[in-house]
Amino acid sequence: MLRAGPFWGGAFATALVAALVGVVGVLVLQSILDVDLVVKDPAGVENDYLAYGLAGFVAAIAAAALLHLLVVSTPRPRAFFGWILALGIVVAALLPLTLTDDTTSALCTGLVNLLIGVAIWSLLSGVLARTTAVVTT
Repeated sequence: MLRAGPFWGGAFATALVAALVGVVGVLVLQSILDVDLVVKDPAGVENDYLAYGLAGFVAAIAAAALLHLLVVSTPRPRAFFGWILALGIVVAALLPLTLTDDTTSALCTGLVNLLIGVAIWSLLSGVLARTTAVVTT
């Protein structure tokens, strides 16, 4: 049984961490190391910090919603969640290589995407462990 209140509290905390990982990634790579990141901005915020922060936040909430759905509908939600997130993280890390010819920029962008994904995966896995209880019938 999933305790939804604490689960979603942890999900929003995860979203905040994911947003901050994105902001720190932009700060370190773009502002300090002067590497241009490949930032696609579907929200149209026109600010790389805000774009990465928003993307990390939304990705974490989407992952939490997926995890919640898997918990209530599948026999092995952790396994399915792990596979889905692992494959999604691989796509997010490799996608920048298809968007630019600048390998350094693409690899650095992929690294930020990877770190956001790993943060989301590890934190939501921990949240799930603390907010589920085995129900015996």
